[in-house]
Formats: sequence, structure tokens, C-alpha cells
Amino acid sequence: MTQALEERHCQRETRRLENDEAAALMAQINTDWSMSDDGLAIRRSFRFDNYYRTVAFVNAVAWVVHREDHHPDLEVGYNRCMVSFTTHSVAGLSENDFICAARIDALNPDN
Repeated sequence: MTQALEERHCQRETRRLENDEAAALMAQINTDWSMSDDGLAIRRSFRFDNYYRTVAFVNAVAWVVHREDHHPDLEVGYNRCMVSFTTHSVAGLSENDFICAARIDALNPDN
């Protein structure tokens, strides 16, 4: 049985995913994640009741991605946070992007 994405850890040595591989991994994360038009990134917007909850979420994301050493771009507003992943070293998507997306989904199961 294959280990769930949120139970895996990012690998230092990784490769760029083929389109069909990325599509298969998209099916394993929350359907609110979307792939960029060029297929080089995934992103998801999270909404919160207030600024405090937004910042708490950002801090939790920072803790997760720091431990995985795979960092997203974050756009933060009063009650929202947009999370975008791409793997710069492969100029596109790697399995690491999906591992971190799944770990972030696990932080916020109600959103």
C-alpha cells in the first residue's frame, strides 16, 4: 500500500513531474487546490474569520514547510491566505509540492 502524501517527507533529490503524474497527485489533495495554467505550480486560497486566525494558520504553515525544507509563496490578507507551491530547482512541480499541500490540508480539515 502506498503511503499517504501527508505521511511522506520531502526529498532533497527530486525531479520534475510529467503532466500525468501531477494530475494523479492532484487527485490526492483537497479539490480546492488548482494547478496554474502553465502546469508549473499549485495553489489554494484559505479563508478565515479574522486576522488572528489567518496569522495562526500562516505560522502553522511556516512550521510545517520549515520542517520539510520546502517553502511556498504566501499571499496574506486580513482574512485570507493564498498558498502556492512550485519546485524552483526543477522549474516546475515535484512530489514535494504535493506532500506539502497534503500536510497543509491536514492542518485545516474544516477549510
